[in-house]
Amino acid sequence: MRSILIFCSLLVTLLFTNPTENTFAGDLTAGEQIFNANCSACHAGGNNAIMPEKTLKKDILSDNNMNNITAITNQVKNGKNAMPAFGGRLADEDIENVATYVLDQSEKGWE
Repeated sequence: MRSILIFCSLLVTLLFTNPTENTFAGDLTAGEQIFNANCSACHAGGNNAIMPEKTLKKDILSDNNMNNITAITNQVKNGKNAMPAFGGRLADEDIENVATYVLDQSEKGWE
């Protein structure tokens, strides 16, 4: 009986936790500095000067499946459409820090 209770407790815990939730592993301060130096000309305040409908706001990132570190890192490394690729110009760690900063700011509404 005790093992059934333990199993049920673990099952409930697993059901109510979101394993895909973003965990921000990068350095936010470094990410902010790199963003300001390399990204803010087009993306100041989470906006997009080139494609205004593709902002870095939480709902837009989510709608475009860009609301995770992997997706943002891939976009920054490889570029897409009008966005240039930063792979080779920025270190992988720097790109991860930028992705962490972007996700953090999107959660805060780019305050």
